[in-house]
Amino acid sequence: MNRRPLVPETKVKLEKLKTEFENEIGIEFNEKYNENTSSRSKGHISGNIGGLMTKKMVEEFEKNLLD
Repeated sequence: MNRRPLVPETKVKLEKLKTEFENEIGIEFNEKYNENTSSRSKGHISGNIGGLMTKKMVEEFEKNLLD
C-alpha cells in the first residue's frame, strides 16, 4: 500500500488531521512510543486513527455537497 497522499499538496493538512485525532484518542507518538510498542499494537492504534480520519473526511465531503 502506498503511504503517499494522492494529492501531494494535502500532506500537511493530513498530518495535522492525524495529530488532532491522536490527541482526541489520547495517544502521543514519540520516540519512547516507537521503542516500547509492538508492531501489532501500533497497527491496532493506527487503524483506529485512520478510521476516524476517513469518517471525518467523508462527513466534510458530504457537508460540502449540501452547501
